[in-house]
Amino acid sequence: MLRLKPPLALLILIPVAACALLGAQTSSGARPPQSDTGNRTLGSAGSIEILSADQMTRHDRDLEADAEATIQERAGFQNLEFNEGSWTYRQLVCPALPNHLLLRFSRNEGTREMSMFSAAIPRGGEGKVRIIPIVRKGYSLFSPAPIGPLTIASFNRIRSEENTDWPANWLGTALCYAALAGANPQAGELPPQPQEGELAPHPSETEHVPVTIEPTFVHTKDGGTIVRFADVSTTPHPMEWNLIFDSKSTLLKATHFPAYVVRSLPHTVGVLDISDVDPAHKKP
Repeated sequence: MLRLKPPLALLILIPVAACALLGAQTSSGARPPQSDTGNRTLGSAGSIEILSADQMTRHDRDLEADAEATIQERAGFQNLEFNEGSWTYRQLVCPALPNHLLLRFSRNEGTREMSMFSAAIPRGGEGKVRIIPIVRKGYSLFSPAPIGPLTIASFNRIRSEENTDWPANWLGTALCYAALAGANPQAGELPPQPQEGELAPHPSETEHVPVTIEPTFVHTKDGGTIVRFADVSTTPHPMEWNLIFDSKSTLLKATHFPAYVVRSLPHTVGVLDISDVDPAHKKP
């Protein structure tokens, strides 16, 4: 019986084709969201609502009262002198961290003597009361709170106690971080683009601060996320925030610096008489 041997090239091509088919089957599924790369706009501007103690609900005021002894103890570890002077607090309303009551305590004994810290109280009883020092008598305790390792570490622990599913509300999460670090954040947005045939309004004619970025996030190739926004609450000197998260949504780094803006000043256009341009011209 005569047997035919397949050509050597065919023997090589068969396993290659099989591998290609298998690779096509395993890669046909959608990529997980955290590995998707590119810039995305986070939509309309947002801000953190700040309530005085009188504006808070009775339940939240009771929650603060129950935690005050722990807050005093934790503040004492940071030499914030919480048991001295007249301290007031406000609530930071943060929808991205619904399982915590966020507060900001401050004591102002003069413009240059302000002390301030944030506190996070778990609503369900699971978790710890945490404080984030911001300033003590006008000075940062360690590194500036917006970029400080203590702020980042505390923020990650607070988020880990939320027990919520990801993906996160990225802009809301970034705004919460900025508020806990001492800002009253309001994310700016680019002014609306004029319609075809229309001229863009002068900055003095619009409520938009002329920032050059709008709230965006970037999914990196390694599965991380970078959130970026300009805080226009400090106008006329808006500040840019950048928060860098890893693939597990853990905050790794935060930056905080003056945002780049485009400023244009109104100017008057002079009007010349035609005789100033053409001396030979005779008026009728």
